[in-house]
Amino acid sequence: MASTSTVAEFIEAFNVDYARTHKEYEDNFWATKMNLAGNSTDALTASFNALEAFLGDQTTLATVRGHLAAAGGATPDQLKVLLHIEKTFKCYIVESAEGKKVREEAVSMENKMNSARNKLGFSYTEADGAVVAATPTVLRTKIRSSKDESVRKSCWEQTRLVGPFLLDNGFPKIIAERNRFARTMGFIDFYDMKVTNAEGFSKAKCFEMLDGLEAATAPLMHKALAKLEAEKGADALKPWNMSYALSGELSRLQDPYFPFENAPEVWGRSFAAMGIKYRGTKMQLDLCDRTGKYPNGFCHWPIAPHVGQDGTWHASQANFTSLATPDEVGSGNTALTTLMHEGGHAAHFANIEQGSPLFSQERAPFSVSLAETQSMFLDSLCGDAAWLGRYARDRKGAPIPWELLERSITEKHPYGVLGLRGMIAVPYFEKALYELPEDQLTGENIARIADEIEVKIQGGLGSRPLLSVPHITSDESSCYYHGYVFAEMAVHQTRAHFHAKYGDIVDNPAIGPELLQNYWLQGSGDPGFLKMVDDLTGKPLSHDAWVAELAKETEDMVRDEKVEYAKAVATAMAAGEIDLGMHAVFVHGDEVIADSALENGYVAACAKFKTWVNTNWPKTVAA
Repeated sequence: MASTSTVAEFIEAFNVDYARTHKEYEDNFWATKMNLAGNSTDALTASFNALEAFLGDQTTLATVRGHLAAAGGATPDQLKVLLHIEKTFKCYIVESAEGKKVREEAVSMENKMNSARNKLGFSYTEADGAVVAATPTVLRTKIRSSKDESVRKSCWEQTRLVGPFLLDNGFPKIIAERNRFARTMGFIDFYDMKVTNAEGFSKAKCFEMLDGLEAATAPLMHKALAKLEAEKGADALKPWNMSYALSGELSRLQDPYFPFENAPEVWGRSFAAMGIKYRGTKMQLDLCDRTGKYPNGFCHWPIAPHVGQDGTWHASQANFTSLATPDEVGSGNTALTTLMHEGGHAAHFANIEQGSPLFSQERAPFSVSLAETQSMFLDSLCGDAAWLGRYARDRKGAPIPWELLERSITEKHPYGVLGLRGMIAVPYFEKALYELPEDQLTGENIARIADEIEVKIQGGLGSRPLLSVPHITSDESSCYYHGYVFAEMAVHQTRAHFHAKYGDIVDNPAIGPELLQNYWLQGSGDPGFLKMVDDLTGKPLSHDAWVAELAKETEDMVRDEKVEYAKAVATAMAAGEIDLGMHAVFVHGDEVIADSALENGYVAACAKFKTWVNTNWPKTVAA
């Protein structure tokens, strides 16, 4: 990057150069993950390496340290930026030529493997023997909702094909290369490097916290599995049956109250009612599933927001995806929850107000746990009777009946711990992976360990095989899943705090500003995740609130939620325009569906999107 003399000039030039390099990578990331026309794995690899090289440039780091050493002319805000550049670069500086070579080889192998995985074809067998092509999202939906066990089993067996494919296409070698790279950086292994850089504490500290949660919830898991077997038989414990046993019939009964085509408007109204704004963000939303599309929802930022040296606000640009198949049972509910989740990420990053985009880029040293707390706090509302009574409405506007919510609580609450155990299985699996001696990193060993972890942590083989979890294959999301666990701890602690302080969370206009002031503005800067949670809630982070809710008696949960539901259905849902301070563009791959800047507002863009969904999935048209 260009050499400049003053601190202000240096920071401004740095920000411009970083923003350009970051955007080039993110544009290629989106193109390959969405399988857009002309996408190139080679371009993705080259732009990733360019971003890594930018963040690992020792000349830039030396310049930063020179400004810090002569910091008499720097303002406090400029010192904050310089220190954060130094902190970020220390996560990426690779001293040795060998380390750089290993890193680049690992990333190249990963991109080729993931590109091949995106093109991996799946099919399942219907009850009548017909073989049907399907995406991973459709497979997971049918495992949850198909009435026919043979269909559920066929779909589950297809998800088990992902593991052998990865293991035959370089995944063991990628694990070894990642570990080799981490050791050139002075870490125990790749997992230790990732958690230390992102969270600021070691792998040992990470698993000390996880071990406490695992021990506290193991008895609840065994109790839940025994109850499920007693109520629904031993077959309910089979991995292709468990999700259906817990939600299959309910998914079908509740499905009419989650019409996917209405989900963007519902999301917008819910966030707006809580006082959440996006500060001029341009958001591209690719919400429907299709062949070749990356099999997991995410939100990334081609443009990370920041405040320029002249005080100018540079708004963010976000790419946001979910995986809806609008006429599949359960797809609307899943997609709406994904909108709330990824929209939470987008709201968080849109509101980071610091002097460099480094504070608002989602890679290290950004805390995974902090980022996921925001999205998971907001998607947690989808399970509240106070939210469902307002926003879960059928195509004629009728609210979801209390009887369905009561049944949902009665049937699901005793088994909530099983979701927790499925969540913590991922970090325990990755820990075991990266601790394997290199000469034992074989496909056979990795497959065996995956099954052993599922049985130990989940009580049996998982309905979603560990080797099919997309996070584990990508450099930036591998050794990441513990962040969801710590975030869930923080979510329950934050919810308990807000309930004690306000009584209500849903449609409370004080919630957005509280999140903004306490969790959002600082980005990856100080005070950091653990201190932010402590500052907002008045308590150090712990699993106490989460475990307490899991252990709450079902009868007490039903009683409390019934009161909230009654208040919710008595409150009319807002109408009129939705002001999120956002420019929304709905797309489907290369196709542009609707643009709020051209359609006279967000609500009009949602209406055009709804028409597009109805046209492409005629079953979604209201009767």
